[in-house]
Order: sequence, then structure tokens, then C-alpha cells
Amino acid sequence: MAVETVLADDAAAFDAFVARAKRPDVLQSWGWGDLKAMTGWVPHRLLVQDRGAVVGACSLLERVIPGLGPLLYAPRGPVVDWDDAETVARTLEGLRAFASQRRAVALKCDPPLPAYHRAASQLTEKGFRRLATGPSFEGVQPLHVMQLGLVGKGEAEILAGMAPKTRYNIRLASRRGVRVREGTAVDLPAFYVLLSETARRDGFLVRSLPYFEAMWREILARGLGYLLMAESGGEDLAAAIILQMGNTAWYLYGASSNHQRNLMAPYLVQWEAIRRSLGAGCALYDFRGVSGDLSPNNPLYGLYRFKQGFGAELVEYVGEWDLALRPVSYWVMRRGLPRARRLMAMVRRRGIGLAADGE
Repeated sequence: MAVETVLADDAAAFDAFVARAKRPDVLQSWGWGDLKAMTGWVPHRLLVQDRGAVVGACSLLERVIPGLGPLLYAPRGPVVDWDDAETVARTLEGLRAFASQRRAVALKCDPPLPAYHRAASQLTEKGFRRLATGPSFEGVQPLHVMQLGLVGKGEAEILAGMAPKTRYNIRLASRRGVRVREGTAVDLPAFYVLLSETARRDGFLVRSLPYFEAMWREILARGLGYLLMAESGGEDLAAAIILQMGNTAWYLYGASSNHQRNLMAPYLVQWEAIRRSLGAGCALYDFRGVSGDLSPNNPLYGLYRFKQGFGAELVEYVGEWDLALRPVSYWVMRRGLPRARRLMAMVRRRGIGLAADGE
């Protein structure tokens, strides 16, 4: 292979390649990088080419660690055919070369691959080391996710695969007059009121409204997602932001009111999102993170039960991997990470299913 790594300059072409991949992820989209720029990251978009044909892509986010230097992070990347060992090797080499040019302390990635995938050995061969992030939400992205396969299924079959209580709640919400509609930018303040109410109830932090306005501009307005609002009698009861790219949809944010919780509006919102994903030809509906500790005594067990009720199955990913490029600086950085991770875990422990976004 005559491979070269170049900086991408065409957002539409970049996103088109990501969307066509076997395992696309919206966190690798051009717009996600623009959104993260609001929170202090600098996005770089790279293309790996073989004789002019694109064989790999990666949106890399850069942030300077004070006193140490840059950290480069590929959220759910790179985007490459992970079953093609040679292309994977060339792509990882290209990313390493770029990170070295940036004088990065380390290069981090967490591809959306199942734990049993041979990517683990490929990453190890290229000098990456897997981080032990724990069974819950100690890492940057969830290690365990709940996914609902849609291929070859219709609405009736998906409903039949749900837990009886989940099916009952969906029908109850519909019978009692809850209606779900697609929201517009005008609905963002109402969505944020619901999200803030949810955060106070469940004890987690949320970003500011301008962040979600930017998400609308950079993600949803580019056709990579939508906002769903559930209402009854003119009152907003629940909402969700769903992202969609290629053959996959993701439940990113959800919120619900303290009022009329007996109407089960969040269940109808999820069902509408699943129906829309089916209609769009998606192969997968991803509910995102849960804890890998499935003990009923785990405070996060309810989150798992809610998502499992829709027929979703638990998937463990290959995990979070670091390539240390400046070992001494990386060692110093890693010494400070346990404390930061404990803080992140404390904040996320009760709200990860609603607000995890790769920060």
C-alpha cells in the first residue's frame, strides 16, 4: 500500500466516509468536532489514503494539559475497516505520526468494537496500552452499552421482544393522550427546562443552554439527529435527543418532568425513536451506557433494567487505549488522572445514561 495521511478539508466528504463505515459513530463526525471546540478542544480531521482512495478517517480532538503538552483523543475512532489488518496498521501509524508532529503527550482512542475483537492485539502491536477503567463509567466513554438490533425486524417483532411492562407502558402513554413530535430549535429552551428538572431530581450536572444550541447548529441541523418532545394537554412531559449516522442511531440525552409521571411519557419517546430508526433503515439503535455491574444492589441497576426492557442487549466494548508518546509527561499525567476519574465517576454515576458525551 502506498499510504499517506492528510488533513481533510471537505466536511461533507469526510462525513460521507464515516457514514459508510461498517461501524460509524457520530462522535467521529465533523460537526461533533466543531461542537467540542466550544469546550476547549481543537479538532483535527485526518484522512488515510491509499493511492488517492480514502481507506481510513479520524477526527482527533486536541487539548493542552497544563505544564505537560497536548493530549490527542479520537472519540470512538479511528474509522477504518477493523477487519483489514493492513489498513488498520497503516491508519494507526498515520495517527501516531501526526500526534508526534503535534508533540502530543499521548494519543487516546476507544473504537466502538466488541471486547472479543482482534483490534486489541492490533492496538497492542502498535504500542497502545488498554486502560483499566472499571465496570461502570470511569472512562471517557461508556465501556458497556445497550444495543437493539433492527435488521430484518418490523415494529411488531420489536414490540414482541420487549419486556411486558415496557410494552404496557408504551401503550398506556398512547392511550392516555401522550403525543410525541419532532422538535425544532424553538423547543430547545423547553427541552432544557426538562433536562434541568431531571438533573435536580437525579443529582447530576448538565451543560448550559448555549451548548445545546450549538449542538443543534453543528449536529442536528446537519441532519445527524433530531429532538423528540412528548406532551399531554399542552404540557411538555419528556424529551430526547437522538443522533443518527450511517446505519446507527444513538440515544444521547433524555429528560422528563416531575409532573404526570404516571403517563409514562419517556417510554413513548423511546418507542418513537426506535420507530424512526427503523424507518430510516438503521441496523442498530444504541441506548448508550450502563454499568457492567449488573447486581440489583447497584444504584445504576435501574438504568440497565429500563434499557433492557426495550429488548436491548448488553455489549462490552474493547475499551480505552493510550499510546504514550512522551513517557515521562504521560506518567505525570496518569498520576493525576485517578483523582480526576473519581470526580468524573461521582458526577456521572447517576446521570451517565442522560448526559455522557465524551468530555
